[in-house]
Amino acid sequence: MTGLSAATSTTTSGARKLKLGIAGLGRGFTVMLPTLALHKRLEVVAAVDTRPAAGVRFEADFGGTAYDSVEAMCAEADIDAVYVATPHQFHAEHTEIAARAGKHILVEKPMALTIEDCTRMIDAAAAAGVHLLVGHSHSYDAPILEARRLIETGDYGPPRLIAAMNYTDFIYRPRRPEELDTAQGGGVVFSQAAHQIDIARLLGGGMVETVYATTGNYDPDRPTEGVYSALLKFADGTVANLTYSGYGHFDSDEFTGWRGESGAMKDPANYGAARRALSEIGDMDAEAALKADRAYGGPAGASAPTTSPEDRLHEHFGLFVVSCARGDIRPGPDGVRVYADEGIESFPLAPPAVPRSEVIDELCAAVCDDVAPLHSGAWGRATLEVCRAVLQSANDGREVRLTQQVPVKDIG
Repeated sequence: MTGLSAATSTTTSGARKLKLGIAGLGRGFTVMLPTLALHKRLEVVAAVDTRPAAGVRFEADFGGTAYDSVEAMCAEADIDAVYVATPHQFHAEHTEIAARAGKHILVEKPMALTIEDCTRMIDAAAAAGVHLLVGHSHSYDAPILEARRLIETGDYGPPRLIAAMNYTDFIYRPRRPEELDTAQGGGVVFSQAAHQIDIARLLGGGMVETVYATTGNYDPDRPTEGVYSALLKFADGTVANLTYSGYGHFDSDEFTGWRGESGAMKDPANYGAARRALSEIGDMDAEAALKADRAYGGPAGASAPTTSPEDRLHEHFGLFVVSCARGDIRPGPDGVRVYADEGIESFPLAPPAVPRSEVIDELCAAVCDDVAPLHSGAWGRATLEVCRAVLQSANDGREVRLTQQVPVKDIG
C-alpha cells in the first residue's frame, strides 16, 4: 500500500492526521457529520455535491473547498482519502476515480449494487495500491466488536445460533423516488440488511454458506421491500436468523431502554410520527422537496457540531443475541452482557467521546499505519452477496449458495 501521501498533517500530540475529501453530502454524510467534525485525527478539507447549497454549507462549516466533480476534487484537493457517500448506484464509478488518483477510499454501505461492481472497485484499489474500506455499517459499533472479542476468547464455546431483529419506521421516512425502487438500490434489503448482515457475518465468523429468505411489500404506495426474514447458514454449522421490518408499528428500541439507533434517548410517545408526517405530504415531488429541505445545506438541515452530542451511548442495530455452547452474548448500547453457565457477566463500555469514531479509527489505521482493515473491499463484497441472495431467494423461493465469502479478521 502507498501509506501516507504528502497531504497528511499531524495533531498537536504528534499523531498523524488524515486529510479527507467527501463525495456526496447527502444522508450518509449527514449521519457521519458529528464524527467527521469532531474526530481529532481527521481534517475534512474538500467536498463534492450536486446541490450548490450543500457546498456553501460545507465551506462555512469546515473551511474547506467545494468542487463541481469527484474528478476535480481528486485531481486538485490536498487529500489522502475520499469518503464516497453518493447514492448507491454511483459507488463503483466514484471509487474508481478516487483510486486512479491514488486516494484511499472509505465507501458507504452497501458497497455497490452488483458483485461485478464490487470486484471492479477491489481491482481498482489493488491496482492503485490504496486501501478500500466499506462503511459505516453497524458492525463497526464498539459493542459489536466487544462481542466478537468475547467470542474469540473461546471462554463461552463457539457460536451456534445468532438471532437478530429490528423494527423501525424506515419505509415512511421521506424518500426520493429512486429510494423506493429496488433496481436502483431502494428498499430495506440494500440499505438496512447491509447493517444486519454485516453484524451477523462478523459475529458468526464471516463464512456464510447458504441463504434462504422471504421479503414483503405491505404498502403499494411504497413500492419496494419493507420487510425481510433471512436464514443464514455458515460453513461451520452456525445459523443466523435475521428479521427486519420498516413499517413503523412495533419499535424494537423498546428492547434497548428506548435508546435509538444513534444511541440517543427517544420518546415512545412519538409513536407513528413518521407515518403521520408522510400522510400530510401531497405527492412524491413534495416528499422529495421535504427530504431536500432536511438535507445538509437545506433550510432545515444540520450543521457540523462543535461539541460531542450529550447523553449518547453507543449506536446499535436492534436486538442481537449470540448463543454459544456455554453462554448467550448480547451486545447493547452500554456494553455487552453474557448469560453464562455460572451467572450473568457484564462488560460495560464507556460512552463514546465521538460518535462512530471506530470508522475513522479503522481508516486512519489503514492509511497512516498500513494496517489491513477489518471492513475491506472483499468483506463488503461478501456482505453485498448475502444481501443479493436475500432478494434472489425471496424471488425464486429457494436456498441460494454463496461463493464470495471471506472470514472475519481476528479482532484480538
